[in-house]
Amino acid sequence: MKKSLIYLLSLLSLSAVAQQTSQVNVFLGSSGDNGQMSPAASYPFSMLSIGPETYPSTHTGYEYYAKEFLGFTHNRMEGVGCQGCGGNLLVRPFLGDGPVKADLIKYEEQASPGYYHVGFTNGIKASFTVYKNGGLHQYTFPEGKKGLLLDLAYAHVGRFVAEEHTIEGNAVSGWVESRTTCSAGIYRIYYYVETDRPVKWTSTKAHELVANVTDGQLGFRIGLSSVGTSYAKAAITKDGFEAVKAQSSREWNNMLGHIKVKGDPEREKLFYSLFYRSIQSPYVVSEPDGAYAATNGTLQHTKSKVYNGWAIWDNYRAQLPLLSIAYPQEYQDMMHSIAGLYKHGKKDFATLHEPSITVRTEHAIVVLLDALKKGYKLDFKAIADSVEKEIKTLDYAHPDKALESSYDAWALSEIYYAEKDKARGDQYKKQAADYKKYWQKDFQDLTKHDVDRMQARGLYQGTIWQYRWFVPFDLKGLMELCGGEAAYVSQLDEFFGNDYYCHANQPDLQAPFMYNVTDQPWKSQALIHKIAVDTMVQHYFNDNSRGIGSEIDLIYKNQPKAYVRTMDDDAGTMSSWFVLVSTGIFPACIGSPVYYLNVPLFESVEWQWPGAKPFSVQVKNFGPKNVYIQEVWLNGKKVDRNWITHSEIVKGGKLEIVAGDKPNLQQGLNNKWIAELNGQ
Repeated sequence: MKKSLIYLLSLLSLSAVAQQTSQVNVFLGSSGDNGQMSPAASYPFSMLSIGPETYPSTHTGYEYYAKEFLGFTHNRMEGVGCQGCGGNLLVRPFLGDGPVKADLIKYEEQASPGYYHVGFTNGIKASFTVYKNGGLHQYTFPEGKKGLLLDLAYAHVGRFVAEEHTIEGNAVSGWVESRTTCSAGIYRIYYYVETDRPVKWTSTKAHELVANVTDGQLGFRIGLSSVGTSYAKAAITKDGFEAVKAQSSREWNNMLGHIKVKGDPEREKLFYSLFYRSIQSPYVVSEPDGAYAATNGTLQHTKSKVYNGWAIWDNYRAQLPLLSIAYPQEYQDMMHSIAGLYKHGKKDFATLHEPSITVRTEHAIVVLLDALKKGYKLDFKAIADSVEKEIKTLDYAHPDKALESSYDAWALSEIYYAEKDKARGDQYKKQAADYKKYWQKDFQDLTKHDVDRMQARGLYQGTIWQYRWFVPFDLKGLMELCGGEAAYVSQLDEFFGNDYYCHANQPDLQAPFMYNVTDQPWKSQALIHKIAVDTMVQHYFNDNSRGIGSEIDLIYKNQPKAYVRTMDDDAGTMSSWFVLVSTGIFPACIGSPVYYLNVPLFESVEWQWPGAKPFSVQVKNFGPKNVYIQEVWLNGKKVDRNWITHSEIVKGGKLEIVAGDKPNLQQGLNNKWIAELNGQ
């Protein structure tokens, strides 16, 4: 009886865990410029993802509504600009005497985390699964001549640089170099591929190999590595397709199970589909024995896992804070890896010796400060000289860069204060305080004609209206620059009331939370719900000025055209924004271990960590119109504040939020958390 009960409980546990993976829609955001995502078979934080290349395509090489396929590649970065990156090692099944471009026309398609399948009108079927850095292809062919093309020079938007390969029987191994995102640097990956039946690879033209296939079934195994072909070979699994698929699914279940939500079934599906997007990158690039390729081109060894594949300028705003809560062990290794960038020649974009596709690393110092304040370990002395060198080269020539550079200077000052070096702390705090003169020059006067114009005055991706709020480290000072609290609130009201806010990009993502430093925090509570759930006016500031091509639509939708046009997911950034506010929290200031509260989008939320006490969030009076916080209770004690600390979350416990359809005008006013340059 006891054994039967244990077995039954284990089945129920597996069923509950499996629910998260079954709710993921891997096709979300995979059409057009509405997220730039891919349905590729992948594995959490793995550099290997096997997915389709279509014609026409988008940044990840795939377009949901395209019928014509070019083949299947083995790496990509989700939702990034410059037409994406990756797309290496194209494999193309074909019929007849040779690969014909237009003979793969889709008629069926299905996918789930760790798995992708497609069938073509010519009778070929292809399935893929990934576990860690090893993957499997499974092809079914109709009768007649057939084969595989392996294109070693394929890469998204022609970023191939060089390759070398060796043929040994039915195996091919070697390395490929390509330019990473925006062609800023070069990465090298090593690979080992083999078929499960004897084939003869022949060279048809430069960088292309073809193998004829005699059987109706063919398995194709691949391993990737950033270190060498022997490691790539070792990554190949000998298990069968279904066993690997099941193993990959279990790992995705485990990762997604770190947050359990309960509420509207359709919203649960949207939540887990976006949470899935939040844990694709960065990539583990080290090997089990600790070997890894550094960005200076040397081979190094370490005791912790090494990650690469960064989009820090984007995802330090939401994705990395999410990972810092959900995956503490992985996040510690990520912080070691970011610190390691300074040791090996960090650049804002990519170096000439990247071990994987990557994007950019601005504001890494803010991320390291944030980790330090949250209790993660950081050997700052080992990288201090390199960090100071970076700070001395910060760009203050453009209005947006001046504010962003001041943020970095503030982060360095805070790290030095934590290191008990008051002299250097004061030095960089003074540098950070210079933001005020730049703000007064370009952001104070809102009467000029270009304040709502995209890229005015040399801005990168935003408007004067959007960037003026980017002083997260000194909202008290910003409020004073605006003319006091009343003027600050009035200007925020104008900003949101006239739809100057743009959720299609990151520069003003923190702005909806900025009423929390005033006597009207309830305005932030309503705004967050409106952005995440309700219909919202959206202007295409990302490629146009205000008033050109605006639309009214939901921002987050569980469909191929998921986001409003021009809104990229940017390596999980925009997905993580939704995940965080769904649980009722969002960072008050990256670099400070504090989160502002909002009414969660679910009746209950539970954060779970292996071997640790969970943290649950319960909403009383949950309802579609009840978006305002009435009361906050933490571990049975009523607290008069609208914020919570990182340590309060990760130590486990229970947060209760009482919701209502009208604001509680007094909740939290006596205990605000306001970021200020002179200390928190």
